[in-house]
Amino acid sequence: MDFSILVDYFDMYWDGFVVTLKISLIALIASFIIGAIVAVMRITPFAPLRWIGTAYVEFFRNIPLLIIAFFFYFGTPALGLEFSGFTAGTIALTIYTSAFIGEAIRSGILAVPKGQMEAARSSGLNYIQTMRIIILPQAIKIVIPPIGNQFINLVKNSSILALIAGTELMYQADLISAKTYVVFDVYIFVAVFYLIITIPLSLGVGYLEKRLANSN
Repeated sequence: MDFSILVDYFDMYWDGFVVTLKISLIALIASFIIGAIVAVMRITPFAPLRWIGTAYVEFFRNIPLLIIAFFFYFGTPALGLEFSGFTAGTIALTIYTSAFIGEAIRSGILAVPKGQMEAARSSGLNYIQTMRIIILPQAIKIVIPPIGNQFINLVKNSSILALIAGTELMYQADLISAKTYVVFDVYIFVAVFYLIITIPLSLGVGYLEKRLANSN
């Protein structure tokens, strides 16, 4: 291992790490919010909303993330919208991940006993209030592990943004590799930076899962 590469190009690695962290945090929060909304839409009694929610999940879950990223970076200028690599990548990651999170939360909602919904509605809560106060908190507790896995996948999927000049870790690694003509060492260091993000995230999800389990 040539650690001089890490030392000499640490600024580039760090810049890529910060961008990756920013993209991941923004997309993580946004995808969770959108995923929860889509999950509620998929089980609502209002049929048009169910169709929209189902179409959203099935469409974005079954096409490659790269195509979504290319659309927002290369395709939207034809529609009069132009996004930077950072913005296009964040939007693509958010939309793609939210489809999987929405499906995970939907499965959690279906696992909550139906009597909970009926009891809440009979006590005077409307559908949205019942979902927000009673159903969703229980559903999310049930599906913490799959949601956590999607968050980790989101961080790793951010590497694909190197193809649209997202300036994240993989993009910086490609630049470093082109300058040094070294491949193996450059990308090993990149893997370490990804682990700095994903390992604490994985441990945090595990801790949260145990804490919620003990609170039952």
